[in-house]
Amino acid sequence: MKDNIKRFSLIELTREMETLGGEPYRGPQIFQWLWQKNARAFQDMTNLAKDFRRRLEDRFEISGPVQAGRTRARDGTEKFLFRLADGNHIETVYIPEVKRRTICVSTQVGCPLGCKFCATALMGYKRNLAAHEIAGQVQTVAAETGVKPTNVVFMGMGEPLLNIPAVEDAIAILSAETGLGISQRHITVSTIGLLDGIRHFLKSPSKVKMAISLNFADPALREKMMPATRKNPLPELLTLAREYERVKKRVTFEYVMIADLNDRIKDADRLVKMLKGIPCKINLIPYNTFPGLPFHKPEPLRQEKFYQFLLLSRNPVTLRKSHGPEIFAACGQLAGQRD
Repeated sequence: MKDNIKRFSLIELTREMETLGGEPYRGPQIFQWLWQKNARAFQDMTNLAKDFRRRLEDRFEISGPVQAGRTRARDGTEKFLFRLADGNHIETVYIPEVKRRTICVSTQVGCPLGCKFCATALMGYKRNLAAHEIAGQVQTVAAETGVKPTNVVFMGMGEPLLNIPAVEDAIAILSAETGLGISQRHITVSTIGLLDGIRHFLKSPSKVKMAISLNFADPALREKMMPATRKNPLPELLTLAREYERVKKRVTFEYVMIADLNDRIKDADRLVKMLKGIPCKINLIPYNTFPGLPFHKPEPLRQEKFYQFLLLSRNPVTLRKSHGPEIFAACGQLAGQRD
């Protein structure tokens, strides 16, 4: 069975080329063909000698996530279903806006964290994605839409900080000049607040933004609705977020508003007090309903009152508009659905 050449990092690819008798520069050269030029066959790599291309073809194949479905919402949001080599499926979302063209990628097949309000949790957990499967989502969506993305968010299926090696390698592919050429300042990694993972990125040279899914200002309710947070206490998370903001200045807190659960003014007041002294952005996300889950979004007036109260925090606050909820492409709705 041939090895998939796209699974190698740039350093690994350079070593592999040397074992085939190629010069060290062949690694970056082929990496560019694979990721920047989206070569589908070795014969497309026209600046390589024919005999070297044959050697590559004898040993490797070029493969990635295969598009198995594509749906479009009224607002232009598109959801892509991808089939992986092992038969598993993941979902990826393309969000076109006036100034941004964002691709939301998955990092796991399913998710092991079991958040009570998230559709992905209904899948359970199957496995982590490899770096080429993560970066391949961006590459394929860009090719299919004909649009170069301005932003990439690791906010799809799964918890990115449970798959750090692959996430970091994917970021390297996305941001490399010979890769997809997306600035790390336009890449955001989202987490429910896994302390060890945030510490890792705090110490790394990465320049990506960090989005923390806070969702509940009541610690007891947060632990009930997001069981994995029990081992990642809020006080330590807030201290770490303050440090991340001080060092890298790229922290956003995300708060999903669920009707009659965390959308009261007293919840907003508790949130303002909790985040006091932490320079950050706050994204309010009205809950997106999903079949089989008993939760609902607050009425628009209640959303607006919550939003207006949060403006007292003096932090930038955004009341997010859901993208593609009718095709289950919005935040918390990805579940690898197939017809």
